[in-house]
Amino acid sequence: MGPFLLRRLLFVFISLIGATATVFSLSRAAGDPVLLYAKPAGYGSTEEYLDNLRKHLGTDKPLVVQYVRWVGQYLRGDMGRTLLAEQPVARVIQEKIWNTFQLAFVGWFISTVVGVPIGVLSAIKRGSVWDYIGRGFALFGQSVPPFAVGILGILIFAVHLDWLPAAFKGEGWGQWKHFVLPSITVAWASAAGYLRITRSSMLEVLDSEFVKLARAKGATASQVIWKHAFRNAMIPPLTFSFLLLAGLLNGAVVAEVVFAWPGLGRVALLEAVNNNDFPLLMGAVFVFTVIYLAVNFLADVLYALIDPRIRYS
Repeated sequence: MGPFLLRRLLFVFISLIGATATVFSLSRAAGDPVLLYAKPAGYGSTEEYLDNLRKHLGTDKPLVVQYVRWVGQYLRGDMGRTLLAEQPVARVIQEKIWNTFQLAFVGWFISTVVGVPIGVLSAIKRGSVWDYIGRGFALFGQSVPPFAVGILGILIFAVHLDWLPAAFKGEGWGQWKHFVLPSITVAWASAAGYLRITRSSMLEVLDSEFVKLARAKGATASQVIWKHAFRNAMIPPLTFSFLLLAGLLNGAVVAEVVFAWPGLGRVALLEAVNNNDFPLLMGAVFVFTVIYLAVNFLADVLYALIDPRIRYS
């Protein structure tokens, strides 16, 4: 187990270095970052002023030295300041990331409790009307884009019926109403993916020899489904579950934009890109990368613990 964990940790470290180096290089490839910081000085900034600013920011040094310095600042918790508001990037991320976490966890929960049971039912009732309903839901869920689901939800439930709010997060006891439409938008395609993976995995297990042996030994239908088939079929959906959670934690940008959700995906990615705010963009990408690698590492470890066919060496 120890060598396996060390190899996975080494992979996480290499992936983190590669991702951060790529983002940092792209930020420098877009042009001289000093010109962005020099905007408050206005038109006609002298070359001496720009040289002093380059020395202050460290952009006069080689790219490798700049990257090492940037990593060192991040390890100390210093992510710099945003270009427009001149606020600490760490504070902006800290204020917005909890909103993204809330939306991601609610959407992940909905997609899990909807997709997995329907996938199991579709596999058990293979060829029946329930199977066709489940397969139709999966096809419809993965073909309709989430932004269309969000806009239609606003049009029907917020504009015409006036049951739910159309935007923002809300406050107080009525805050749950603000979660309904964004959460469904986030969980829409995810539930369809859950359904397809669970159904395929259940069908494969139900056709296996040990399930046929359990039936021949007189096991009841519920025992065959839940004790023998379901436990063995949950390994692929479990892996998908962790990767899905990591993807949702990385910012449900579409739902946040459609519903004006004050999350990190909309503020730190969309607005940062539109405003060329590289410090905020690099800080958000760094946080998202760490989250994704951490969840992926946890999924690898749990997958190896659950599935005895996985070898540690």
